[in-house]
Amino acid sequence: MLLTLLAYAMIIVFMYVVMKKKMSPLTALVMIPLIAAVIAILTGSANLTADKAFVDFAAEDGMGKGLTAIGPMIMYGINNTAKTGIMLLFAILYFSIMLDAGLFDPITERMIRFAKGDPLKVLVATAVVAAAVSLNGDGTTTTLICCSAFLPIYKKLNMRIMNLGVLIILQNTIMNLLPWGGPTARAMSVLNVGSEILSYLAPGMILSILYVIFFVARSMGKKERQRLGVSELSDKEITELTKVTDPKVLDIRRPKNFIFNAILTIILIVWLVASSFVPAIEVPSLLLFGVGTCIALMVNYPRLKDQTKRISDNAGDAVQVVILVFAAGIFMGLFQGSGMANALASSFTTIIPKQLAGFWGLVIALISAPGTFFLSNDGFYYGIMPVLAQTGAQYGFSNMAMALASLMGQAFHLLSPLVAFIYLLLRLTGLDMGEWQRESAKYAAVIFLIFVVTVLVMGHVPLYIPQ
Repeated sequence: MLLTLLAYAMIIVFMYVVMKKKMSPLTALVMIPLIAAVIAILTGSANLTADKAFVDFAAEDGMGKGLTAIGPMIMYGINNTAKTGIMLLFAILYFSIMLDAGLFDPITERMIRFAKGDPLKVLVATAVVAAAVSLNGDGTTTTLICCSAFLPIYKKLNMRIMNLGVLIILQNTIMNLLPWGGPTARAMSVLNVGSEILSYLAPGMILSILYVIFFVARSMGKKERQRLGVSELSDKEITELTKVTDPKVLDIRRPKNFIFNAILTIILIVWLVASSFVPAIEVPSLLLFGVGTCIALMVNYPRLKDQTKRISDNAGDAVQVVILVFAAGIFMGLFQGSGMANALASSFTTIIPKQLAGFWGLVIALISAPGTFFLSNDGFYYGIMPVLAQTGAQYGFSNMAMALASLMGQAFHLLSPLVAFIYLLLRLTGLDMGEWQRESAKYAAVIFLIFVVTVLVMGHVPLYIPQ
């Protein structure tokens, strides 16, 4: 009981201090779960054997007793985020080098000429590109590509950067339901359902994408039109907007290497996407970006002095993001290793009245929203869903219905502070986490409703099964 209360208290305090800007995300991710874990251990309420994955990990070096178990918890969490952190390090460096070399200058110019000063066109284009790039299911790649291409445009036209951050996350949220995106694959494996689940999810995904493009992006565009105006830019004004005049920037530009850089970037992106479909050519993304970064440096800046300068100038952005990724790993390690995650999962199944048994599909959909927000996908699908699905089976719900219902809450998952790549998005756009979460959540709520209504209307998740 005490462990469950600690879990809820930790989450509430964490969200409060982050959204109210009482603490930075870095300090909150580390200190709040650390204090909660220490309290759990000192009070004897911690359950160090609740998470099997943690037990298996800690067994290699010995879990320790009492407060000495804190170390293995932290290493367990960091171990789970290490690949993401290293991949982010190389990915940020790669795209930073491409920005320095001027790869995205022609793209920025063409987009500005297409928009001709109309922010609505820019916002619609952002939504379309974000959806297309998100096909590979990787939020990091989507963020890097979209920010690299569109951030200069937003800044040149004085548009709200918040709109960029919101559109990227909404489209990636929707496309993340593709089987190779992560949560759907977990639901399929845990509940033993086939690939036909994608055909059941597709209507809601398509409607959601159209909602983001034709409602969210357009409504944002209309507001920006009112704020900035729609005066068409002349060729001279467009040239002034796109022309680089800073001598320091011109010095690091490599326009002669544009074709090479474009081909190299396309190869990396296509390989990332293709790896999701063809396991035979699958290569770890951290290796792709690592090799890509080295090639980009050697070709664009062959002198060792220039390579060192590019790395040192761009290392700050990379390090700030990677630190937050590892901090998120510490949060997860302490939360799961102490047993708080398991206690939270168990509480979900005990606080639901039996009178709602016939509505179990809808109950799971509602639980999945906070469940996938406060827990990692692994924690929710491998820790909570087996218990909820077993209960649902007793009430007459199929595994497919349970799998679909569990995926509804993914509309909010990517707003979670436990999702590593959002720190990259926030860093590149300079947005505040709390403000970005509040702005994105109101649109994510509509996507959640679209997801739920489509599976209910099409009968894939029964609204009610008589008991």
